[in-house]
Amino acid sequence: MSFVSVTDVWQRYGDRSILERVNVAVNEGEFISIVGASGCGKSTFLRMLLAEERPSRGEIRIDGGEPAVEPNRERGVVFQRYSVFPHLTVRQNIVAGEAFDTTWGALSGANRKAARERADALLKRIGLNHVADQYPASLSGGMQQRLAIGQAMTAKPRVLLLDEPFGALDPGTRLAMHVFLMELKAETNMTVFMVTHDLEEGFKLGDRVLVFDKPRWDPHDPGAYGATITYDFDAKDGGMPYQRILDNYPSLAPEAG
Repeated sequence: MSFVSVTDVWQRYGDRSILERVNVAVNEGEFISIVGASGCGKSTFLRMLLAEERPSRGEIRIDGGEPAVEPNRERGVVFQRYSVFPHLTVRQNIVAGEAFDTTWGALSGANRKAARERADALLKRIGLNHVADQYPASLSGGMQQRLAIGQAMTAKPRVLLLDEPFGALDPGTRLAMHVFLMELKAETNMTVFMVTHDLEEGFKLGDRVLVFDKPRWDPHDPGAYGATITYDFDAKDGGMPYQRILDNYPSLAPEAG
């Protein structure tokens, strides 16, 4: 049985169709990259995996459990723009991730001390122990994103959801974050879904690459039909076969923005 199963999922906002007939099965520990043109429902799909949204039709199950009705500790999420709490220090952000709470005062006594010790151990592991008492605004972009991933990992999610997590980083920091993420994945065997506009990044990091697109299009009514998974590539098949996508979707080429 697959670990994450998406069965006949549709999503509509009013009379606008966003996604339709989405079916995919993912094994535990797989890294799934999600690509496609802007507006084709990639982030909507991620929000449904998070259970921030519920599909209009169909269902999403993790490890055979009942479909979730709201986000929970089983799912961690990291967005492009540093999804950390700016009013908390680096250490407090990690503790907040563990407590599933933004309030440092929610823990006290022995629990607070133990949480602090675990936070310090994690910060050392991700190379941020030297800035534990600083606030996120004082960190570089790469350090903030490392903190965001560390915070998400603190809750020990079974599924990690990444929405353009490296899009705002410079090339060197981006490559360092790739290494950091893959090391964490190897250590935890977590299942990862990552939305990216960088096709090469998707094939580099992913075990599979899902392409979202609209197979049907009405020029008189663009919202009449939704997108679905049009390709499911084995990213390790011959290295980086992304040219096959570019041939069909030239808008995804880097020069097209």
